[in-house]
Parts: sequence; structure tokens; C-alpha cells
Amino acid sequence: MKSVEEQFADVQRMYPDATLAPVGGGMFLVRIPHVPLPEGWSQAATEVRFIVPNGYPYSAPDCFWANSSLRLKNGGMPQNTRVGQTMPGQPDTNTLWFSWHVNQSWNASTCALTTYVNVILNRFKAVQ
Repeated sequence: MKSVEEQFADVQRMYPDATLAPVGGGMFLVRIPHVPLPEGWSQAATEVRFIVPNGYPYSAPDCFWANSSLRLKNGGMPQNTRVGQTMPGQPDTNTLWFSWHVNQSWNASTCALTTYVNVILNRFKAVQ
């Protein structure tokens, strides 16, 4: 099984400007500054952040954060979001929290950080 750092290298192949930083308690923050968005969003791209939890990969990543200004193209709030929800180990509350969870298909022996990035991308494809 690859380490978090080795799996993050795969994320960086997808997004070269992505960063990984420890935030304490055995957790890491993944930050992807520029994720292109499909039609239907108020912006062409957004920053994405998510926490790699302590106990990963047996504990799956859960929820993610985007630019606080991100809305649906019609100006509405995306489903299951809230502005101001803090990230573990991060003081910044000027983000849009997506309460979006990995379903039962998470498997610690086959899933990776890129799996979770794809969960996020699929959420953005479902413009709602």
C-alpha cells in the first residue's frame, strides 16, 4: 500500500500545483488551487481542499471545501453546502463546505487519494 505522500504524487500528476501539508493529529490538507468546472457553475474553476484523515486509508476522506463564492450558474447555493464550516486544523472559514461523502464503495486496499479527487469531480459534474 502506498503512503499518503506516494499517493499524493499521483494527485500532482493530475494537478501539478496541488499541495499536501500536515495539519496535526495525523491529518493532511490537500489543496488543489485550480479545478476546472463544467458548465452550470458560477465560475469556470475553483480551489478545492480536503482533509486526509488520521487512519487513512481505512478512514476515508469526507467532505471537501471550495471557493466561498462558488454558486450554481443561476445564483443558487449548491446542494449540501454551507459557507463558514471550518476545516480541521485550518482557521479559514471563508470557504464553501460540501457535505459530500464517499459511499460504501470505499475500499482501503484499492482506493487512493485520486479516488477521492474523482469523487469531488463527479460531484461537480452533478450540477445541483
